[in-house]
Amino acid sequence: MTISRERPPFVADERTQLVGWLDMQRALVRYKCEGLAEADEHRSVLSTSPLMTMAGLVSHMRWTEHCWFNVLFLGESFEGNPQFQEEPEDADMMVDDVPLAKLLDEFEQQCAQSNEIIAAHSLDETGKHPDFGSAQATLRWILLHMLEETARHIGHLDTIRELLDGEKGYY
Repeated sequence: MTISRERPPFVADERTQLVGWLDMQRALVRYKCEGLAEADEHRSVLSTSPLMTMAGLVSHMRWTEHCWFNVLFLGESFEGNPQFQEEPEDADMMVDDVPLAKLLDEFEQQCAQSNEIIAAHSLDETGKHPDFGSAQATLRWILLHMLEETARHIGHLDTIRELLDGEKGYY
């Protein structure tokens, strides 16, 4: 799946704009990782956050998409999503043995699945998982949250990439 780095139209319906902005941020994930040396994929540059690597963040974003759209919104099982493990903390970022290319593909596959979920439901519909209070959020709220979450982590990827090899830029 190739996600567009194009901004959504200036004039469009709410869903088109929300998904368009989220997709643009999602596309920047791969862009930030393009041309990264294999030796840097799992290298930590932030001493107080050793799991915050390029690969660790891509994995985290994949599982966050799954958490919000599949688990909280659709009400699917959270089994298999490392974000729901109590130990070890931040298990979704522990991917030292997984190539970045595989993590990027999994992230994009999850984004495609999330977009299918979004397309099939009203923005006013609320989540269905009975065990989590966050499932009370509307799909609109979840989209806005995922836009914020993804954009914040693009900033992390941008900073980490610049510290790794000097590469920088938004587009």
